[in-house]
Parts: sequence; C-alpha cells; structure tokens
Amino acid sequence: MFVEGDFNPPWFNPAMPPRERCVVAPLLDHWARTTPDSVFAVFEDGEQWTWRETHTRVRATAQALQALGVRQGDSVGVWLPNGKTMFLAWFAANYLGALYCPFNTSFRGNLLAHVVRNAGPKVLLCHARLMERLQDIDLAQVETLVCIGAYDGPPPGGRRVLGASALDGDAAALGAVPQVQPWDSYGIIYTSGTTGPSKGVLCSYLQLYASGVLSYGYMGPEDRILVNLPMFHVGGTNSIFTALVRGASFYLVDSFDSRTFWEQIRKYRCTTTSGLIGAMTEFLSKAPPAEGERDNPLKIVTLGPVTPQTVVLAERYGFSYMTGFNMTEVSVPLVAELNTRAFGSCGKPRAGIECRLVDENDIEVPVGQTGELILRSALPWSMTTGYNGMPEATAKAWRNGWFHTGDVFRRDADNNFYYVDRAKDAIRRRGENISSLEVEREVLAHPAVQEVGAIPAANPGGEDDVMVVVAPKPGTVIDPAELLRFLIPRMAHFMVPRYVRIVPALPKTPTNKIQKAELRREGVTPDTWDRDAAGILVKREKLRD
Repeated sequence: MFVEGDFNPPWFNPAMPPRERCVVAPLLDHWARTTPDSVFAVFEDGEQWTWRETHTRVRATAQALQALGVRQGDSVGVWLPNGKTMFLAWFAANYLGALYCPFNTSFRGNLLAHVVRNAGPKVLLCHARLMERLQDIDLAQVETLVCIGAYDGPPPGGRRVLGASALDGDAAALGAVPQVQPWDSYGIIYTSGTTGPSKGVLCSYLQLYASGVLSYGYMGPEDRILVNLPMFHVGGTNSIFTALVRGASFYLVDSFDSRTFWEQIRKYRCTTTSGLIGAMTEFLSKAPPAEGERDNPLKIVTLGPVTPQTVVLAERYGFSYMTGFNMTEVSVPLVAELNTRAFGSCGKPRAGIECRLVDENDIEVPVGQTGELILRSALPWSMTTGYNGMPEATAKAWRNGWFHTGDVFRRDADNNFYYVDRAKDAIRRRGENISSLEVEREVLAHPAVQEVGAIPAANPGGEDDVMVVVAPKPGTVIDPAELLRFLIPRMAHFMVPRYVRIVPALPKTPTNKIQKAELRREGVTPDTWDRDAAGILVKREKLRD
C-alpha cells in the first residue's frame, strides 16, 4: 500500500494559501507598503534595493514589457545570467500575469532552438554575448529581441533588436494588473537535459510557494539568503521567492565559488544559502582550516546528500542543515528532520504527499527493494500539470494518476527514503541492475580521481557493460589498470568497469550535474581503455557450502 506523509517542517502549512501569500504581485505590494525602507535585494556589485525601490523598479519594467505587447498568459523569454535584469524580468513578467521562461545560458544549436520554439515568447531578453547563437536557429514566434549589453552584429532572423533602455518603463503609467491566482502558471522552467531533450515544466505559483517554503521557509525578516544557483533553475528561483514570501532579503551572485563563498557570507551577513548540492560540500570541506572560521553568520543550510562529511563541515563552521528531495516538477515530497544522522537519506514523505516505490508495471515493491518513486499530492496545483507542448511526455509522466519521477529509491523499515539512481542511469549487466551512483562513489575514492560519470556501454549480447569516464585531479595521472586493481576489492564483480575513458573534465550543466546524455552519445571512443583487450579477467568468487 502507499506511504502517506506524516512529517512536516514546522514552518510549512500544507493547506491552500491565499493569493496574497503566494503570488508575486500582491506579495511585493504588501512588503513595499508595510516595510518600505528595509532592504530586499542585494547584488554582486554591492547595490542594494529596499522593498519600495524594488516595487517601483518592477512596476516600471512591467510597464515597459506591456508597451512591447506582453499580456497576461504570454511567455517572456529570458536568456541572461543571474543579475538585476534577470530578477526584474522575472518579477515584472509575473506582475503582468505573464510567464517567466528562463533559458540555460549554456544552450546552443538544436537545443536552444527547441526551447525557444517550445516557450513561444514574442519578446526575448538576451545577453549581448549570446546573440550570435541566435543567428542560425529558428526564432519561431519571437518578434522583439531586447539585447542587454553592446552588440553590433546583424539582427538574428531579421527580428527587431532593441537595447536595454527598452526596459526603462514608467511605474506610474502601469495601471491595473490582473488578479493572478495560486493555480496560474508563473513560468516554464526547463529541465537540465541530463537524460534527454529538455522539457518545459509548467510551474504554478502554488508549486513555487510549496517548493520554496519547504526548502527555505526557516527564513524570517531578519534573514538573508545567498543565492548562488542559477535563476533558470528551481534552486535559484525557489530561494528568491521564499525571501519574498517571508519578508527576508537575498544576495544574488553569478554562481557558486568555494574560494569566495565565506567572504560572500560574511560581507553581506547571509544567514543561509540557496543550497550546497553535489560537489559543493566537498569543495568547502577541502579548504584548509582558518582562524575564526566559526565566526560567521550562517545559521542553517539546505544541502544534500547528508554524509558524515556533512556533519564534520556543519560542526566546523557552526551551522545546522536540512535535506530532502525535489525536482523541477514537484514540491519537495521528501523532507528530513533538522540535522539528521540518517546518512544518505532524503527523509520521509511530508504531510499531504503520497509516495510509492514501484516496478516497471507500477506494482509496489516490498520494503528494502528498489523501485521508481511515484507521487501525488492532496493539495491541487502543488505539482506540475505537465510539460509545455509535450502531451505524450505529460501522459507518460502522469500515467495511472501518479507522477513518475524517473528516480529509483529504496525505503527502510523506518520509512526513510534513499535515492539510488535515475531510472535511465541504471546499468543492467548479466541480470544485475547496477547503480551508476554506487560505481561512481567507489571510483571517486581513488586518490587520483577528480570526477567521474558511470554509463552503460552497449554489449553485443543485448545488455550493458559498465563504462566510467574519469577526470584526474590536477597534477595526477590515472592508470586504468591500476584503477581497476583499486576497484576490484571494493565492489561486486559485476560492477567493475570494463571500459575506462580519461578526459580532462566532464561536461556539466551550470548546476554542476554531469551531462551523462553527452557521455552516452560519445560512447566507447578510440581512446577508451578496454580491460578485456588488456587481458584483465574479473570473475565471480565461487563459494562452497
């Protein structure tokens, strides 16, 4: 039977909030009226905006977009790095009831053309250094390009190109704005495309509210969050939006950098951050001890996964931590207790969420076995309604009335859920399902390995061989045969890679996810080392009764 959520952080109420508490325009109106002189936004150049000033700037930008023809329900394409213009474009679009459609700044070629066509914006805000990438693609419905920065090239696709001054509107001339509701879409957020074509996730204000408050709702008016995740990713948007909900403030920077992280935290008195994901925790842990390092304002951090290294880092710098599980399409269905010691766990189903782990036929698997996580929520509109313009993908994800995450988990007897792998990243070899995450964990334990991606390599027998693509640490050299000798005693025989490919660095998304789709596309290259060709035999150990 399904697992029904019974855990909830004390700062989250799973009931339907009024629009005044979860929609951009009325929230911004409220804080500009009640705390006009408090600082809301801080930017990398040190500029600070109060609630009143933010309100005026957003309304002015909204009026400018309105003059360009943007209306309620329209898409506004935003292809910019983190910064003032991107922030204003988001809030101004939502102030008009339009959809915020940010594009990954790494997109180019066919993938870029796909998201532009899918979002269908009439107005596209674009950084000057990205304009050249628009020259050779179909701009679909785009009528006007607003170029941020100096650009002297030809207008892409013959479209009208305006400068940044086109966004200098008149707040007083805006007039009435639509009564946007919690169930309306605030934007289309594109998945990172690590397992296939990027999908445009339709996200409602209620989903944004639930995801943000569950992840960062511990903030109050006295708190400031360092936002170092990109604003075309849910980590960047959820954190800023929660500051809006809670009357807190944010400090927006371009990206995470372990060399400047603590300086940023201290300089602008940040009490939390938009998240420490993937290798970020490891990077901070490797910093040499420094005098007074516990003297910092950081109070609590959302991160994952939780490991013994997490505990050491938290104790070293004196902060608390929380973790959970989220993806662009849902709203943090799994949440762990503060400072959990259930290492590797993503927590338990929160109140209002039903979770099941199922096999390929949607039949629930027993406790302890792995299965795909599928979800549904008691609160309408708190998960995506589907993928924009992709009805087949929507139907597949929502089959049998449950949202299928595509993520494989296991559950223990205490109802803790443990992430195992992406369903598409699972490797099947000779009847065994192999977690790429487990392979990567062991490879990363080798002292010369900086990063690794484990992928399936096609086998003539119809199943897979295990392949790892590895990058060495600076100043080191990886010997594939020596790496295998290191791995053989550390993992089951069927997990030991057959193929080892060595590269300077692995391709990654701006959110630090390895692009395994790219590694799979390249497959076994001429420079890939093959243990079979090297005459290294790995066999199952035979046991006798």
